[in-house]
Amino acid sequence: MAEPQVTLDPRSLNVVEQKLRGPLEDQLTSALQAATEKIRHSYAGESVDEVAAQLVERTKAGLHHDIADGFTPDPVQMRRVAEAIVAEH
Repeated sequence: MAEPQVTLDPRSLNVVEQKLRGPLEDQLTSALQAATEKIRHSYAGESVDEVAAQLVERTKAGLHHDIADGFTPDPVQMRRVAEAIVAEH
């Protein structure tokens, strides 16, 4: 499985977020990749929906609370990452 990446839609960002887009994407991607690794190593037969929920929860836990509060990941993309984790086992 390729490492998941977070890409922000510039059309949905305010002026400040647009200026910080690169660093925000880097921080979100790093948190998502760390969450993915932790879940891969602790996976114990959970459903795709459970894994997707864990991905969101653990990704947000790895972020500063202000960034976590504003992070609303694409559920389709989270599901794809979760499906890849489940398929590996």
